[in-house]
Amino acid sequence: MTKKSPSNSWITFPKPNPQAKLRLICLPYAGGSAMIYRTWPNNLPETVEVCAVELPGRGRQMTLPPIARLDTLVSEIAQNLLPFLDKPFAIFGHSMGALISFELTHFLRFKYGLTPLHLFISARRAPQILPTKPPIYNLPEAEFLEELRLLNGTPEAVLKNAELMQLFLPVLRADFAILETYVYTQKPPLACPITVFGGLQDREVSYGNLEAWREQAFVPAVPEAFGPAVPEAIASFSLQMIDGDHFFIHSAQTILLQSIARQLQMRSLV
Repeated sequence: MTKKSPSNSWITFPKPNPQAKLRLICLPYAGGSAMIYRTWPNNLPETVEVCAVELPGRGRQMTLPPIARLDTLVSEIAQNLLPFLDKPFAIFGHSMGALISFELTHFLRFKYGLTPLHLFISARRAPQILPTKPPIYNLPEAEFLEELRLLNGTPEAVLKNAELMQLFLPVLRADFAILETYVYTQKPPLACPITVFGGLQDREVSYGNLEAWREQAFVPAVPEAFGPAVPEAIASFSLQMIDGDHFFIHSAQTILLQSIARQLQMRSLV
């Protein structure tokens, strides 16, 4: 069930909730679609409306060519999201979605003067940390497929289905191009709290790479008389490790959503 707009196929509402106090904007991982978030409203407070972004080349945007440049994608997402940012909102992104979420948050502030009440980052190293592996997005098909197999993010049944992969490969190549051609530029700290989630068994993203997101968070100056116990001074960044591999977003969904709900409720956002 989706909230339909005649001219906007980018935005999907798994469970429309016009009375919600806050919208949670959700961005998918590489190769993923808005369907990732279809069950999320069942495990979040009724005051939260899940708003999933559908990227070109998948789902309701299957007929559109995928976008391989992050700056282009972020600009398109922002334009299509704008009509739905008429109430308080938070942003969540997993893996590639986390990187998109980070750049989208900066873009919304710079272009439209809008800031989310909270940014949730999941399973992605901090943007200032350089990649340690060579790019795969431009490899010949056989090598690209083998790399996908090693990453363990694409079901084996899909990898073995030649017809399906021919449809899916342009999306995957574009998504990996977004990740692997990204160049971080120094930005001011974000003006919203950041919560980072990581998988304890994730071999792709280390604890240190997650902790490095702290550099992107704004920490207010604390008067000496108050010391480090002032809540506002430490509330701008938090990191939680969850049992699971890189795709704990599925295997530990209930725990993840409980944590998101708790963070929002702690700040009286919902």
